[in-house]
Amino acid sequence: MTLKALRALCAAMSVVPLALMAQTPQPPQPSGASTPITLQQAVDRARAGNPSLIAARQHVSATQANKITASLRQNPTLTLLGQGVTLPEVNNNGGNPYYYSANVSRLFERGQKRRWRLDSASATADETESQYHDQERQLVLAVRQAFTNMLLAKASLVVAEENLTDYRKTVDLSQARLDAGDITRTDFERIDLQLAQFESDDDNARLNLQQASAQLQLLFGADHPVPTLDITGTLNPPPVPLTMADAETTALAGRPDYTAAKQALLAAEANEKFAIASGTTDPTLATEYERSGADNTVGFSLSIPLRIFDRNQGEKERTRYEVESSRSSVTAARNQVVSDVDQAWFALDTAQRQAHRYNTRYLDEAARVRDNLQFSYRNGNSTLLDYLSALRDYRAITLSSLNANAQVWLAIHQLSFATATDIIP
Repeated sequence: MTLKALRALCAAMSVVPLALMAQTPQPPQPSGASTPITLQQAVDRARAGNPSLIAARQHVSATQANKITASLRQNPTLTLLGQGVTLPEVNNNGGNPYYYSANVSRLFERGQKRRWRLDSASATADETESQYHDQERQLVLAVRQAFTNMLLAKASLVVAEENLTDYRKTVDLSQARLDAGDITRTDFERIDLQLAQFESDDDNARLNLQQASAQLQLLFGADHPVPTLDITGTLNPPPVPLTMADAETTALAGRPDYTAAKQALLAAEANEKFAIASGTTDPTLATEYERSGADNTVGFSLSIPLRIFDRNQGEKERTRYEVESSRSSVTAARNQVVSDVDQAWFALDTAQRQAHRYNTRYLDEAARVRDNLQFSYRNGNSTLLDYLSALRDYRAITLSSLNANAQVWLAIHQLSFATATDIIP
């Protein structure tokens, strides 16, 4: 290699900045790009615009209206009757006198049917609202995961672009050395063949970012994703400010699916009591006024069904089993809550240990190997392919570190989902 070519090569070779280890890379903003949104802004947009969540919200309102129906009392019944018959005079007898009557009747419920009916409707409405909050919780998890995946895709694109730009410089300098006769065509083509992998990595990184953006916008309720959506955030792993026991306690106190299971039990108990009450007799009291010619009559009646055969036995038996089933469902829901928290905690612990190893050990080691081989190559003690191999190893470790940091955030989001809280606001 000539001295002039060596100087040009040393000046042009560039590597991924070491600052990549300390912070998430941010790609340059394209002209006309929208203002980057934060994670909380993304969650707020999804809550406001997701059509599935809007539909669930309307369903909650519809279920609340059932309480109005359940609280209504029986309406009275008004019956009016009138008739007049006029016959021809026979033997000097006049026609029949005019007749009319008014009857008002009302069924009176016994056994506190209205109370249990209202309790059942209220518990069902509360259960539906808790199910809505659980659906909202699932949407928030999906948004947080999609947001983190898009952050990872942005960071990976930065690395891929730097890799491609840096290696193209190496190919250009190798072309210059080939033209100057410092290397053979075979050596140049061995170097040039590596460019295909860097170009493929860059294309795949761009595709991943586009797909991550489309997935996030789908959760916003967008009918067609826009290419200008941008986000801002960090992949640096944060500390988690709670213990596993605290997480379990928080989850049992706030998980909407567990709350819904308990409310379903209340509804089942109210239905059982309503079934028992429906086996009682409901009397119907009526009063009537009649006028026939010049005569007036006032009376009343009491109608009492005789529950000899049908005493609502089937519903009583069915609702009793429904109560037992709901009790078991509450136990199962509680066990599921504890299991979800424990699994999310174990996943977070594993992700934190992996990220810690990359950030405190492997990144530094890969950087030292790269720097040593770079120095050795520039001083003629190693081949260019050895140096490029070290450079690719460093970049691979950098991407692995980014993935490890992203896994910590995904585990935090899963723990937030399991506890129904914001672990990291």
